[in-house]
Amino acid sequence: MKQVDIKNLSLDDLQENLAQNADQLAKLRMNHAVSPLENPKQIGVVKKTVARLKTEIRKRELSESQEK
Repeated sequence: MKQVDIKNLSLDDLQENLAQNADQLAKLRMNHAVSPLENPKQIGVVKKTVARLKTEIRKRELSESQEK
């Protein structure tokens, strides 16, 4: 998921996507520990998506606190 797409999502959608991607990352890591993945770079892609989602959520939290 690109940063441009993430900025257009609502806060609820961000949190929902974060939960889904976090679950996917955990499953990928578990599967990779048991037997090597066909494409291990997939873990890095999902990890970066999780980081982007967390960053956008935090950015919005900080902007809300500054507005008050």
